[in-house]
Amino acid sequence: MAGPSHYSLPLPEFDAPVKVLIAVAPFYRDIADHLIAGARATLERAGATHDLIEVPGALELPVAIAQAYRRSNFDGFVALGCVIRGETTHYETVCNDSSRGLMLLGLQGACVGNGILTVENHTQALVRADPDHQDKGGGAAAAALHLVALDRRWGRPKGSVGFRPASENIQLAGDGKGDGSGGTA
Repeated sequence: MAGPSHYSLPLPEFDAPVKVLIAVAPFYRDIADHLIAGARATLERAGATHDLIEVPGALELPVAIAQAYRRSNFDGFVALGCVIRGETTHYETVCNDSSRGLMLLGLQGACVGNGILTVENHTQALVRADPDHQDKGGGAAAAALHLVALDRRWGRPKGSVGFRPASENIQLAGDGKGDGSGGTA
């Protein structure tokens, strides 16, 4: 009997260049290398450029991506790492908090593909990370690219919602286009 069939969306096409940050926690170097290879291959197939950074562990991935989101010009982000269940509850903390951190970034507008593997053992991780098998690194890169495509489609600017910086209010008051009240948009 054949296993379940999984569908993957075709990679989006872009009119303008796409720059993606791959952030990886290489605690399990062999797993990380497979995840990186899959992510890079997917980004290259889509014509995206990428930078790579390493952080100590999965809990640092959302922090590093948040810093890059606030301070850089990346269009998307790919978080890669592996958490293997151990003898303590630390596994649940790392899995839940790293995932929650990435989700919160996404809800703030960052285009993040989550490629943090959460597995029971090293063998499961290898199957999921290997670009010739489940290619979860490539899947995380594809997710980030799809979110970038949606972000560009809807064209929402980055920045605050509903408020103008005081400097804009002063300019509006002086150019005859604003009401001079210095209020919000």
